[in-house]
Amino acid sequence: MKSLGIAGAAVAAALVASAVVAQTDPLAARKALMKQNDGGAKVVVAMMRGQAPFDAAKVDAAFSQWADTAQKLPGLFPPGSDKGDTRASPKIWQNKADFDAKATAFGKAVAENRDKAQQSVENLKTAVSVVGQACDNCHKDYRLSRR
Repeated sequence: MKSLGIAGAAVAAALVASAVVAQTDPLAARKALMKQNDGGAKVVVAMMRGQAPFDAAKVDAAFSQWADTAQKLPGLFPPGSDKGDTRASPKIWQNKADFDAKATAFGKAVAENRDKAQQSVENLKTAVSVVGQACDNCHKDYRLSRR
C-alpha cells in the first residue's frame, strides 16, 4: 500500500513538473507529449501484433495519454514557439484554427474509441486505426519531415 502512495506522489510530481515546462517551454512540452504518445503507441502495437499479451489497463493508459495530448496540444503552439529544434510546420501558426480543429478531431477519435479498444485485440486494432488516421490528418499538414 505504501508503494501505491509513493507511486501516486511520483505521478503528481511529474504532472506538476510537466505543467511548469509547458508554461515556460512549449517546445519541450510538445516533444515530451509526443514521446509519451509514441510510448503508448508502441505498447498497443505490440499487443496488436501478438508480441505482448492484451492488457486493457495498458490500452486505457495509452488512450488516457492521447486524450491528455489532444486537450493540451492547441495551447502548446503560442506565437514564437516555432523557433528551435522542432518538426512543427510554420503552417500551424498560419492556420491555427484548422490545427486546433484537427487536435479536437483527434481528441474525439480517442474518446469515441477508448472503451471499445479495451475490449479485445480485434477492437483495439479497429480503434487504433481510427485514432491513427486522426493523428495522420494533422501530421500530414503540420509536421515537417525529419531533417
